Amino acid sequence: MTTPEDMTPREAWHRYLDGRRTEITEETASTYHYRLKLFVEWCEENDIETVSELNGWVLDQYESARSGEGIAATTLHNEMETIEKFVEYLERIEAVDDGLADRVNIPDVPTDQKSRETKLETDRALELIRYYRSSEQAGSRNHALLEVAWHTGARLGGLRALDLRDFDASEQTLEFVHRPETDTQLKNKHNGERIVGIRDGVAETLQRYIGSDRWDKHDDHGRQPLFSSLQGRPSTNTIRGWMYTATFPCVHGSCPHGHDPDDCEFRSHTHASKCPSSRAPHHVRTGSITWHQDRSVPREVTAERVNASQDVIDQFYDKATKRERMELRRRPHLEKLEIE
Repeated sequence: MTTPEDMTPREAWHRYLDGRRTEITEETASTYHYRLKLFVEWCEENDIETVSELNGWVLDQYESARSGEGIAATTLHNEMETIEKFVEYLERIEAVDDGLADRVNIPDVPTDQKSRETKLETDRALELIRYYRSSEQAGSRNHALLEVAWHTGARLGGLRALDLRDFDASEQTLEFVHRPETDTQLKNKHNGERIVGIRDGVAETLQRYIGSDRWDKHDDHGRQPLFSSLQGRPSTNTIRGWMYTATFPCVHGSCPHGHDPDDCEFRSHTHASKCPSSRAPHHVRTGSITWHQDRSVPREVTAERVNASQDVIDQFYDKATKRERMELRRRPHLEKLEIE
């Protein structure tokens, strides 16, 4: 019988991920898989045959090797954080010495680098939405997807998980439900479940989309996706591609990059992400959260709507500049400080 310390790094890697799949989403599992794959392959290249050979020096060598490849500081930070969790698992099953996880160095990342992120700017988002609402594209799939993403701040997985039944037109709400048994997990599982209220314009857009542009399809589990494709429920990559095309600047104006929309290669679904001005669902979420904050929506309300803690919002999602914070959030309160 193989003892824990005799496992190869590859065996331990697969065993660790297999044990965690019930508690993390497929997207998170995929991320862990890739990060640990790099570590395992490095171990094999350096003749580390069993996990019992792992020690502080080996972990330090790996960190130095990855750092020497010129990867971003945030990438190295995240990779070493994942390795720390992996080593904690190895400690728990008594495959390595106690305390080894404490020797995993997780490099600090400056706050500005942690939070540096592209977003869909508020002016652009509102310009796009106003255009969609008044154009022939009103009620199109791209229009509806952008409206929902912008007004709810939902993650890509949340958008994909929505069913037709999750939209209540009379109450003007969207309900996000964790349904892992039928292939739509929410990032925070049952803690990610919530009902989000939407404004008249968003509800009207969804009703128009459902009545005209939505494919009347069921997925492999008999459910009716709100955002459906010809095949049923779209993949995350498909939804990501839809959002890129929904946020093209040439949707409602001239190209800011000097391209002719009629022959621009970015206009194809496969190259949409290469357009410098197109935005992914995560960028829309980031812009949406910033917009919520700029509109003085209470932080706790925003946190509930977008399913993220206030600390995470402040650190990773709220992308307002110092000038924007002053003009949009603090200046309106100046009259409260008037003495006379």
